[in-house]
Amino acid sequence: MQLPLQITLRDVDASEAVETRIRQKVADLEHVYPHLVSCRVVVEKLGKHKQQGKPFNVRIDIGVPGSELVVNRDRDEDLYVALRDAFDAARRQLEDYARAQRGVEKLHAPTLRGRIVRMNLEEGFGFIETPDGREFYFSSVNVVTPRFDALDVGTDVQFIEDAGSQGPQAKRVSAGKHQGAG
Repeated sequence: MQLPLQITLRDVDASEAVETRIRQKVADLEHVYPHLVSCRVVVEKLGKHKQQGKPFNVRIDIGVPGSELVVNRDRDEDLYVALRDAFDAARRQLEDYARAQRGVEKLHAPTLRGRIVRMNLEEGFGFIETPDGREFYFSSVNVVTPRFDALDVGTDVQFIEDAGSQGPQAKRVSAGKHQGAG
């Protein structure tokens, strides 16, 4: 890091354990993206006048070449949970930033369309056939909307293909209005 780490604790008892945890988390961020310019971490206890359940706010400002990433997480009553959640969010932002720098886009599985051709309501599964004749197994836990028992043979659906142990499987199955091309 080009500038030294800045740690500010507001209405939080300063302890070596807290500062050590923050330094470890920042070191982890530097492994994700080694070109950090700066990092400021502010930990603050909110609601000074509350009797119990005083939540913590963690704000992390990360300087990267040409930009700044900001994470602001509040309302967690456990300081170490608040730190974990904030640094997890910072890690995800840094990973996205690094991918963008490399010109790599996050890939999402394409949405496929098909029609339900068989269902077994008692056992909670069915099969979808796509226009090109491929069949995909799906179970009741893979149905997003409507409920599994509201589906019928012949219903048009959209889904995401997944590799199941017995062959192609449909995940995130939904019926209703579908927009965009699959």
